[in-house]
Amino acid sequence: MPQSRLFRVSITIVAMLLIIYLLAKVSFLFQPIMAMFHLLIVPFMLAGFFYYLMRPIVQYLILRKVNRTAAILLIYLAMAAVVAIFAIVVWPTLMKQLDTFVKEAPAFIESFKGQVEKLQHNRLVAMFSLEQADISTKLSEYLDQAITTASDYVSNVIAAITSFFIVVATAPIILYYMLKEGETIPKSALHLIPKRYNKDGQEVLEEIDAALSGFIIGRVIITFLLGVMMYVGFILIDLPYALLVTVIATVLNIIPYIGSILGAIPCILVAFIDSPSMVLWVIIVTIVTQQIEGNLLSPHIYGKRLDIHPLTTIVLLLIAGELWGIVGVILAIPIYMVLKIITVRLYRLFLAEKVEELVE
Repeated sequence: MPQSRLFRVSITIVAMLLIIYLLAKVSFLFQPIMAMFHLLIVPFMLAGFFYYLMRPIVQYLILRKVNRTAAILLIYLAMAAVVAIFAIVVWPTLMKQLDTFVKEAPAFIESFKGQVEKLQHNRLVAMFSLEQADISTKLSEYLDQAITTASDYVSNVIAAITSFFIVVATAPIILYYMLKEGETIPKSALHLIPKRYNKDGQEVLEEIDAALSGFIIGRVIITFLLGVMMYVGFILIDLPYALLVTVIATVLNIIPYIGSILGAIPCILVAFIDSPSMVLWVIIVTIVTQQIEGNLLSPHIYGKRLDIHPLTTIVLLLIAGELWGIVGVILAIPIYMVLKIITVRLYRLFLAEKVEELVE
């Protein structure tokens, strides 16, 4: 009996490997599907993101006896008003700072080099300098490469303007139907599993929905509050380009754990170009805001819903970023949460009893 079971398992493995090999040989057949996937992943990702943000508002309006369609249209009008306010109040200042920063980039590199040279002549720094190499030149080259890379990235984004319009045109439509018919999607998914597991399937879908909703809403609230605190702090210490670096840091802070480190880098670079003492003030502002976020905001907003170890998060983000780029980084944590919930439920259904029997 054990031999026959081993034989069946071996045959199954060989069959699966053969199927994978044959699929790899005809991979060109799947290229149109992959192209469609790459085209639609961003609109669906944005739609899903805003779905969890706006669904509580839609539900609130429905409880107030507002028609669902009317509630969605009211939210769209409110979003348009927010975008208009942003375009009038924030956008001009942001674009002015960005334009000034790009124009003065060569002067910034020279200023950066001068600041490093001053540090090299500092006695305290010289005590820890083991080599006489020209550190300022190397660091200036690295900064120059970073600015060049950022400029190339902006050029690529501008070149991809067609994809941007596709996202802008399709994401609101997808979002509208998700908000309108989102309640029926889980019921449709239950038809894909056997009836005897419908209850477990319903519980899994509800758990996934609660986890994604809590993560997305909580992350947006925390990131927004963190951005406001950072901007106020940078204004108080009179940091140049405060709005620009705050926007960059806030966007990067959407990424858990790693985002706070990545977001601090441009702030520290701009501060160092201004003066070494400004770096100290920026570090103080960053640490204070991060401590408020980590010790006060996150525990109250997330609670125990985000039960993921920081090391697991970092490994997931690094792997996803290497494989799928920025989209992978954004989707890594939500996908992990979904897979974890499904895996735990499958284990409880099919393996828990067998493992207990083996242990006993």
